[in-house]
Formats: sequence, C-alpha cells, structure tokens
Amino acid sequence: MLSGGRSSEHDVSLASGRSVRAGLEQAGHEAIDVRIERGGAWLHDGRELSVTPGRGLLGADVVFPVLHGPFGEDGTVQGLLECLDVAYAGAGVLASAVCMDKVVFKELMASAGLPQVGYVGITEARWRSQRDAVAREVAALGLPVFVKPASLGSSMGIVKAEHEAAVGPALDAAFAHEGRAIVEAAAAGMEVECSVMGTTAAPEASEPGEIVLRRGAGWYDFEAKYEPGGMELVVPARISTGAREGVRALARGAFTGSGCHGLARADFFVDGEDVLLNELNTIPGFTETSVFGKLWAASGVPYPQLLDRLASLAVERHREGRVYRH
Repeated sequence: MLSGGRSSEHDVSLASGRSVRAGLEQAGHEAIDVRIERGGAWLHDGRELSVTPGRGLLGADVVFPVLHGPFGEDGTVQGLLECLDVAYAGAGVLASAVCMDKVVFKELMASAGLPQVGYVGITEARWRSQRDAVAREVAALGLPVFVKPASLGSSMGIVKAEHEAAVGPALDAAFAHEGRAIVEAAAAGMEVECSVMGTTAAPEASEPGEIVLRRGAGWYDFEAKYEPGGMELVVPARISTGAREGVRALARGAFTGSGCHGLARADFFVDGEDVLLNELNTIPGFTETSVFGKLWAASGVPYPQLLDRLASLAVERHREGRVYRH
C-alpha cells in the first residue's frame, strides 16, 4: 500500500492509507505499508526502499496506490508499478493521466457527447500574452466562475470568482501551482456523486449520493470536504428516478470512455432532470467514511468487501495483460 506522496494532498493520502490498511486486514489480507515522503523518498519500516524493474514490490500480490494529486494519481506511479511488473488497484497510466488533467478529461468527454459544465482551458503563457482574448472567453461563461489549477484535487488552489475583477488574480493564484488552469461556469442544482467499480468494459455504478454543505465558503471547498461536520452525504440522493439513472449511466460512460479500471468516483451537478458531468476521480478519498466507500456501503458492499474486490480486479487485469506480446 502506497500512501503519502509529494503533492499537497500528502496528509489526506496518509489518512486514506490508514483506512485501507485496516480494511484489508479486516478482509483477511496482510497489509504492507510503504510511505512516500514529501521529498519523494519511499520508506518501508522506517528505511528507504529501493526497487528493481521487473522484480515487483516487497513480494506483494497487489499494490494499492492510495495517493491523491500529482506524483501519484496522475499516471506517474502507475508507470513505475508497470515497470516493476506488479498488479495494482485502480486506473492504468493513460486513464490516470487523462482524468487528472481536468482540461484533457473534459475535451475527451466532449468528443463523446457527454453533457458537462461549460469551461475554458488556459495556459499561463497564453494568459500572459493574450489577456484580452482570454478575458473574453471567460466572460462568455458568465459569473461566478470557478478557477482551478488543471491537475490538483481536493479543491486545492480553487478560487470562486464572483466579479470580473477577481478572475485575473484567481488565474495568477492557479498558475502558482502549475502552468495550466481551467475556468468553469457555475452550475445550477445540487452536487451529486456516484462511485464506480469494475472493468473498463463492464463497470458497475453505486447508488448516487447528494452533497449537503454544512461548513465552508458556500461551495464544496477543502474545509467542507475534510473538516468534521463540513458536509453531509445524503444517500440516496433526493433526485428523480430519471435523474438517478442518468447519473449512473453517465458515471459508467465516463469510466469506460476514459479507459478507467478498478475504481473511480464521478461528480455531477443535477438540476431537475438535467445532469451535468463535472469530474472523474481515479483515486478519490479512501477512508471508510469518505464518499466513495459510503456510497458502496449504501449499495450493499461493505468497506472490507469493497477493498477485496478491488484487489481481485487488479490481479485479474495483471494476469490478462501478460498474455499480450509487447
């Protein structure tokens, strides 16, 4: 099990890792901890770990990369695990990279015709050289807008710009994190999330849940996500039967269309019968009380059983991949 990592979501990852370890042990598995320090060193039993391509990782049957954000959820660690030739839970290299980059993901979903929130992708270089053109594109989205770094999660670096004058400083703040940003239109309706599990070809969708904010800035920010009492998850979501099935169908479609495997959490805005896809998270918060686990528990899959199933899916994919000649 890999947790920690170099991203700003290091502490969130450690909390997820502790829960995964406990759940795997409840399911009858032996869990081996590997902690990735903020500086990038891999530690096992307090000592730095060295790995050799083709030799696996500490003799583990399956690796759970419980890493959030860059250097873990973006395909980099998945590529290393491929080189080590070890089974691992979750999306592969390409799907991890695609879903981590909000602009690329939205462009891929748009090509498939999936309904989404309006957006504009912006590079720092273009913002510096073509401010007026960028400002016109952003203005077409209306106000307020949400300005985000393109590849961070857990609401890190997000600014809600409610006035035109706030957009420029919000973009500058986003570019402090990375060289690409996305500006999204505000969407009407409630935030609804749906967990997905299975193979790329045959994913299963959980019962959708509704996010009810209790704390924070009035939108689903970091405080609302992670502070006690910040949000309440209502399952099943208080939406119509048609919207419910729309959410589940779009969750499966986004999972398959992006080439995901194993697990993901799809996020939506639902307004009456209108359902808009927002994001797909390939390594969502993974504690027993996180949305991903809660939605599956409400769908009849307890947390230890969920982790056991994800481990089996990882082993099956690894075995099937070995039949191909590269």
